[in-house]
Amino acid sequence: MAEQQTPKGALDDVDAVTRAVLTASRLLVAVSARSLAAVEERVTVAQFRMLVVLSTRGTTKLVELAELLQVAPSTAMRMVDRLIAAGLADRQANPVNRRETLLRLTEEGRRTVEEVTARRRAEIAAIVERLRPMERLALVEALNAFNEAGGEPPAPGADDPEPHPLGWITDGTLAHDA
Repeated sequence: MAEQQTPKGALDDVDAVTRAVLTASRLLVAVSARSLAAVEERVTVAQFRMLVVLSTRGTTKLVELAELLQVAPSTAMRMVDRLIAAGLADRQANPVNRRETLLRLTEEGRRTVEEVTARRRAEIAAIVERLRPMERLALVEALNAFNEAGGEPPAPGADDPEPHPLGWITDGTLAHDA
């Protein structure tokens, strides 16, 4: 096997790394889109993101959900209305403050998040299996460093008893630890 040479200046070429990450992100977006294909008639990408936040955080106030998604509360409410109509979420008045609305996933919503996440994990695993062991190790090291630099917590393992598909950080703590 021919030994790969590192091109001069490649270790410090931010543009080359940026291009490689952009290409990888394009691949990951395609994987994400394919994993949503089975539910795309019922759920948009934005709505799925809301389902994931609800899956991660549990019962959440509408205002907090809007903040986490970085959308206006009225936009969040319209998204919630669609998810409720699809049977994926429900709402109730906060027993402590009746002016607040609490939102949570239904069992169908939880199943949807789990199924989409499982499809995504399987497709990514199939891609990773095509890499040589040393490439896998290098990829793990590089992506861990990249994720740490971006402040993203690690995804759960396949055997994690409580899968949290995404782990947004809120006030320095993982959203699902809050």
